[in-house]
Amino acid sequence: MDKINSRPVVPMQAADPDTVIRTYWGEVWKYLFFMTGSRSTADDLTQDTFIRALRGWDSFRGESSVKTWLIRIARNIWVNHKRSAFVRRVIPFSQIDRSEVEASAEKAYLAEAGERRIWELVFRLPDKLRETLLLEAHYGMTAREGAEMLGIPEGTYKSRLSRARTKMERMMDEEELT
Repeated sequence: MDKINSRPVVPMQAADPDTVIRTYWGEVWKYLFFMTGSRSTADDLTQDTFIRALRGWDSFRGESSVKTWLIRIARNIWVNHKRSAFVRRVIPFSQIDRSEVEASAEKAYLAEAGERRIWELVFRLPDKLRETLLLEAHYGMTAREGAEMLGIPEGTYKSRLSRARTKMERMMDEEELT
């Protein structure tokens, strides 16, 4: 059995495409939503991600997890989308429809306001810093996995993560002063 990074190499053909889609659709969508700030754009790009993944099904070599492979595809699609000339607007997080229901209206308001404010600050980070913070904080990727996915040295990844955290702390401190 050939192993890469202590993980057995499993041919993608052994996995059922429907199961992979059901298992990872939400994670891919969340990544794309956090990067775009738009539900409809995340919907479209997630669909594009899985179309590309299914077309490249045979190219999966098992050198990373299926989730990492899909997020990498999603990232490439997002970068291409972002580069296109018609994508130049930003949708503030505060305009996103939240359909979650909480027990107490006051508690729900305070929690939502705090979360919304944090995400507004996250969206103010430069793309490279926001993406690194997202991969680490939300997806739990190690520095090695994140660096590999972004195609950058691990030290660069760690530096970006440190800068993202520092910038977030600074912005949050400034928020408290106002």
